[in-house]
Formats: sequence, C-alpha cells, structure tokens
Amino acid sequence: MKNMKNKSAFLEYLGDTPKLRFLDFLIGNHFFDFNMTDMAREANISYNSLKSFFGEFLERGVIIKTRKVGKSDMYKLNLDNAITQNFLKFAWFLTKQDLGMKNQDGILAVNEFLPSEKAIV
Repeated sequence: MKNMKNKSAFLEYLGDTPKLRFLDFLIGNHFFDFNMTDMAREANISYNSLKSFFGEFLERGVIIKTRKVGKSDMYKLNLDNAITQNFLKFAWFLTKQDLGMKNQDGILAVNEFLPSEKAIV
C-alpha cells in the first residue's frame, strides 16, 4: 500500500478508515467506473477489507454495477442515491471550508449547506 501524504479534507475531518478511504475515492472519481481490484488499490485499502463492506454499499445503493468488462464487473458511485448526493455535498463543503472559500456574497461556504427555514428535517 502506498503512503497517503496528502489526505483529502473529507479524511482529515472524519478519520482515515478503509470505508472512508473507499468513499473518498468514489467521491473523487464519481464520473468513472472501476472493478473491485482497481478500487481497492486506488483507495489504498486491501481487497479483503473492500470485500467486507462492499455488499453493504451495494445493498444501500451507494454504488451500482454499471457494466461487465470480460470477467470483471464494473461499479461506480450511484449519483441518483440521496445518501450519495449528500456525501458529495458534504465532501465539497469540507473542501471549501478547508480552503476558506467564500460564495458570491462573501460568506464562507457554510451557509450554502445549511437547511433553509422551510426545509423539512
């Protein structure tokens, strides 16, 4: 396993566990599909660790099977899933917060993700 020197804001805030590394990898590569071996390698986790929770991610709809290439099934982050959409928003929020980015009104990125008064919680 390679050493991860530059952790994402997502991992900096939430910790560095195999599940979070996997989720962080998927968030950073949400446009692409990968087989399980490549996902484990790129997420810097063991294949056996990935297998231990992969079914849970599939069952909850966080990832979806996209196609089959040869003998390998390909998977990607399910952008239609509400959980996944919120993880993406949260990861971007943490990144913007970490960089101190401001929106058009000059307010820190925090306000973009706070629920409005009319929102159902």
